[in-house]
Amino acid sequence: MNKISIKTVLFLVAVAFIMSCTAPKPKNEGWIQLFNGKDLNDWNIKITGFPLNENYNNTFRVEDSLLKVRYDQYDKFDGHFGHIFYKTPYSHYKIRVEYRFVGEQVAEGAGWAFRNSGIMIHGQSAESMEVNQDFPVSIEVQLLGGNGTDERSTLNLCTPGTNVVLNDSLWTQHCTNSKSKTYHGDQWVTVEVEVRGDSIIKHIIDGQTVLEYTKPQLDDRDLNFQKLLPADKNILLKKGSISLQAESHPVDFRKVELLNMGDD
Repeated sequence: MNKISIKTVLFLVAVAFIMSCTAPKPKNEGWIQLFNGKDLNDWNIKITGFPLNENYNNTFRVEDSLLKVRYDQYDKFDGHFGHIFYKTPYSHYKIRVEYRFVGEQVAEGAGWAFRNSGIMIHGQSAESMEVNQDFPVSIEVQLLGGNGTDERSTLNLCTPGTNVVLNDSLWTQHCTNSKSKTYHGDQWVTVEVEVRGDSIIKHIIDGQTVLEYTKPQLDDRDLNFQKLLPADKNILLKKGSISLQAESHPVDFRKVELLNMGDD
């Protein structure tokens, strides 16, 4: 091999090395699977009226590689709201969830809970919930399905025991609709939430931000306010638990994954 060809080879090797270092990272690099598709070992269950990790009537289960909420062992709902909590709290992250509503709502479920679930973020711990407490103090990213006819947005905001700042004003309304379209039937829907500590939170679907707000915080009107207020009296929520809801309608979760962007 002559000197020119050796220089050429070395040049090409150098270029290839530089490109490998500067090439964009694969889209899913850094994402971790909170749900492993096999079991619920990394999750804690809290159902209204029952102690921690009593999975009343097998409400939460894994079948066909899906995390399922089911009511086939219930006679009626009887106010047994459920939440399944991931073991680790987070502060700055993106969470991506694939869900679908299926089947019929259990008897005596509330009308508003038809095809209704949620991703609870910045929540209190499962261990700190009272036995008869319905919902964790948290920011709820509400997941809703359509009835086949009427418009009904998903990725709405609800605020059990909390408030946010919306359009530069303290927002105390319990539920606020996003600008998403309606998703009817049993189709799979993929949603994403971007959480930046106590600053901004964005609800994203189909690549579009459909709702955003800032300064998630404890609501001093809530019965749990004093119990959850930290020693420094700072009401802003910088981090917290992540949980998924069971509100009387069967729902499947196919993927629950998270990109950790660091904690402050």
